[in-house]
Amino acid sequence: MRIEEEIQSTKFDDNYHKAVINLNYTYGWLNNILRAEFEKHNLTSQQFNALRILRGQYPKPATVNLIKERMLDKMSDASRIVDRLVQKGLVSRCTNNQDRRAVDIRISDTGLSILAKIDAEFKAKDIFKDHLTEEEAENLSDLLDKLRG
Repeated sequence: MRIEEEIQSTKFDDNYHKAVINLNYTYGWLNNILRAEFEKHNLTSQQFNALRILRGQYPKPATVNLIKERMLDKMSDASRIVDRLVQKGLVSRCTNNQDRRAVDIRISDTGLSILAKIDAEFKAKDIFKDHLTEEEAENLSDLLDKLRG
């Protein structure tokens, strides 16, 4: 469905304005789909993102600062996210051997297991495959990269 039909409006200043509205609307649509997938495992999208970062580091530890630098949502409170993941038993926290002021964070076996379940149940292409070809998805990604240029 076209953005005009989705929001029941055709009043845009220009195509740039329309693109901003469309991107913002699509972000919400996509976020709702992803949120439903993560909620099945009692995770938020930020917690899922942090777990993915830690899995990428595995078996090496990460710091809160490294997680914060790599988070998709730069406004996320990485320290609070790590606290919640520790409470859930999905990550562990321990003092860094080289720098006692630093804290190492590692994904636990339980965290790895939950990510493996999510990977098996849900693929990003499932969202797009009925609407975009692989080439169109690549073009969309390239255009988004160009936009952030």
